[in-house]
Amino acid sequence: MLDGFTRIVRLGEGLSTTGKLSDAAMERTMEALRLCRNKLREHEPTRMRLIATEACRSASNGAEFIARVERELGLVLEIVDRQTEASLAVTGCADLIEEESSGALMFDIGGGSSELAWLDFRGGRPRRQGRMSSSIRSWQSLPVGVVSIAEKFGGVNVTPETFEDMVAFVAGQLRQFRGREKLRQMIAEHPVHLIGTSGTVTTLAGLHLGLERYERQKVDGLWMTRADVDATMTALLGMSFDRRVAHPCIGKDRADLVLPGCAIFEAIRREWPTERVRVADRGLREGILISLIDADRADRANSRRSR
Repeated sequence: MLDGFTRIVRLGEGLSTTGKLSDAAMERTMEALRLCRNKLREHEPTRMRLIATEACRSASNGAEFIARVERELGLVLEIVDRQTEASLAVTGCADLIEEESSGALMFDIGGGSSELAWLDFRGGRPRRQGRMSSSIRSWQSLPVGVVSIAEKFGGVNVTPETFEDMVAFVAGQLRQFRGREKLRQMIAEHPVHLIGTSGTVTTLAGLHLGLERYERQKVDGLWMTRADVDATMTALLGMSFDRRVAHPCIGKDRADLVLPGCAIFEAIRREWPTERVRVADRGLREGILISLIDADRADRANSRRSR
């Protein structure tokens, strides 16, 4: 990885009530994309794929915003469907799946939606990371994310009762997961673990480790037991909003979003209880990179055959 850049822009802020991207959210996103464009100019990649997800999928002015980005910044963004988003996230996290596992449930908690993918290796496991998505037995895109949950229930002063309301709301969405009971049966009979990729899960990992500042190399790939997650969530629920803001692994940008994210994670854990979760500080970005590398290899192979 030559370079990396992350900024929380809350593009979907207010979307759940208005159905549109707000002017303020679009301006924040344009500012961040301007920095991304400058990085692309600096590195001059030979291939690139630029994607937009749930906020642009759902907003009535999503396509209009994508056109503005191309017009003003020269960046051509592709609004990917939910299945593609889930597939890319699986590809990005594939090498964190334990070799001895019969399967895994990967979840990616976003701002406006959350993706789940059930991977089943009982019929064989792909050898290449780029082919891991072929083992997806079932997937679901939940129409809930940290921003939409925070807007519905609040994210600043979250009581245990409010947290349980959040969990119950998400649990209602999980009942639509195709193969829900079969996945539960597989977890009971075979080695299966969770893989979590999102700011929520990496924040929990940083808190669990007691980091004074966030360190990706210590978080990415970390295993957390059920008891580890229970204890860390309990500690987080006991923090005031000001303490969350002041914590170096949370900060002001995530302070009102981390508990809504924990509620989504908790609903998943209760629906499909496993003994361990693996933390992934990776996902869509890495999935895109791997898919581009595979495409480049295929092009070179085709070029050699045609000579």
